Amino acid sequence: VQLQASGGGLVQAGGSLRLSCAASGRTGSSYTMGWFRQAPGKEREFVAQISRSGARQYYADSVRGRFTISRDKAKNTVYLEMLSLKPEDTAVYYCAAGDYYGETAEHEYTYWGQGTQVTVSS
Repeated sequence: VQLQASGGGLVQAGGSLRLSCAASGRTGSSYTMGWFRQAPGKEREFVAQISRSGARQYYADSVRGRFTISRDKAKNTVYLEMLSLKPEDTAVYYCAAGDYYGETAEHEYTYWGQGTQVTVSS
């Protein structure tokens, strides 16, 4: 599985962005999909995940209510809609594919995209 993340950019605080993660290879509903992020000088952290069917989503406390993860099976693409962005959301965002919904640890995800930079200015 190859994952290609896109949609990052520079936005002012309070603004919004939508990230996309296009999957190729063994795709579709084969995997739970997740988003992680890594801020400068910090460890990579879990942001959100969506089940194979798309029926279940789970979020980190820091983004719950502001971010929405979704998936389009026909396009083999997962999205992360980010609203009310804050400077502390600045990070490189990674999409990842894993076998088990409910797992938020990095090592539970097998395939990773290259990351897309999100910068939120104050």
